[in-house]
Amino acid sequence: MRKSVYDADVLVVGGGIVGLSTAYALSRAVPGTRVTVLEKEAGPARHQTGRNSGVIHSGVYYRPGSLKADFAVRGAAELVKFCAEYGIPHAVTGKLIVATDRAELPRLHALVQRGRENGIPVRELGPAQIAEYEPQVRGLAGIHVGTTGVCDFAAVAAQLAETSGADIRYGAEVTAIDRRPDRGVAVRTADGAVLRARVLVNCAGLYCDRLARLAGDDPGMRIVPFRGEYYELTRPELVRGLVYPVPDPAFPFLGVHLTRGIDGTVHLGPNAVPALAREGYAWSALRPRELAGTLTWPGSWRIARHHWRYGAGELRRSLSKEAFASAVRRLLPAVTADDLRPAPAGVRAQAVLRDGTLADDFLFHESPRTVHVLNAPSPAATASLPIGREVARRALAALG
Repeated sequence: MRKSVYDADVLVVGGGIVGLSTAYALSRAVPGTRVTVLEKEAGPARHQTGRNSGVIHSGVYYRPGSLKADFAVRGAAELVKFCAEYGIPHAVTGKLIVATDRAELPRLHALVQRGRENGIPVRELGPAQIAEYEPQVRGLAGIHVGTTGVCDFAAVAAQLAETSGADIRYGAEVTAIDRRPDRGVAVRTADGAVLRARVLVNCAGLYCDRLARLAGDDPGMRIVPFRGEYYELTRPELVRGLVYPVPDPAFPFLGVHLTRGIDGTVHLGPNAVPALAREGYAWSALRPRELAGTLTWPGSWRIARHHWRYGAGELRRSLSKEAFASAVRRLLPAVTADDLRPAPAGVRAQAVLRDGTLADDFLFHESPRTVHVLNAPSPAATASLPIGREVARRALAALG
C-alpha cells in the first residue's frame, strides 16, 4: 500500500491527557508526522483526566526504579513548567502525609526513605510542626513533601490538543479495527467513517482492553472500574493545602485525603467502590454488559476474596455520610457530616490480571503496527509529558 493512501502516519485513540500528550510528543519528535486523534466524546478530558483531584504528584509513594517513580518525578517538574509557559492555573503547595496511629509510624518512616531515594525533598514533622502547616489537622507525626502541587488537568489537556499539531476528531467512537502488518491499520468509527494509518496507538483508558481485542490482541488483563467518590467541604477554611493519610501497602488505594484545589475548594476523598459501568459515576449508572464483563473475569473474584474487608469499609462510607465523615475526622477532627456536600465522582480504570493481581505500574503492550497503553494509573496525569514521549517513541519505532 502506498503511503499516499494513508489518512495518517499515527492514529491515536483516546483524547484524554495520555493520548493528547502522545500526539504532542510525536509532532515534536519528528516534525511532519501526520497524527490523528479519535475521541468518542464531544471534547477532550471528559473522563479520568477531567475527573480527578487535580494533584501534581511528587512520586514519594512509588518504588525507586519503577516507571511510576521515574515518570512522576520528571513529570511533576515538566508539568509545572508547561503550566507556567501557557498560563494554566497551578500552584506548588507541598503536602502533608500524617500518621494518626502508632502502627502507621514505620510506614511513614519508610516513605521518608523512599522519597529520598527518588530525589524528592521530604521533611519530617512532629505534632507541633504539623499544626504550623495545618492548624486543624491532628497527627502523631508527619512528613512534608515539597514538590506536590495542584493544577487544572482539563486545561492542560486542552492546551496539549491545541498545540499538538494533530488532527483531533471528537465524536469519533471506534467500532472496528482491521490490522494487517503489511498494509497498516484501518479503523471504522460509529458514523461509518474509515481511516487508515500506518500505526495505531491505543490510549482509550477505560476501554483500552476492549480496543486491544478489537485490534486482534489478547491484552491479558481486564479493566475493572472503581468509582472514586468525593465530598466538598463546606468550611474550606479548615484546610490550607493537601493532607493525606499514611497509605497501607496491603490495599490498592491511598485512602480518604483532603485536597484544596486550584479554585480554592476543598475536596475530601476519594472513597473507592466497584462501579457498575465503565462510566459509572453513580450507583444508578448500570450497564449490564459491562458489569457482566467484570463479573466473568476471574481476576475480579480474586480481588474480592483478597480485599473484601477493605471493600466493605469503602462500601459503608459510600452509603453513609456519617461513616465518611468519621474517616475524615482521623485527620480533621472538627469535621461533621453537615460539613460535607456531595461532589462529582470519577472512575479509575484499574487493570486487573487474570490471577487477580492489580497492575501497579504502567503497562504497555506492543504488536505489529500497534502500541497499547493498558494501565496508566495515578500519577498518569502528573507524568503525562514523559509518558507521551515514551508512547511516541514506541509508535515511531513501529513506523519503521
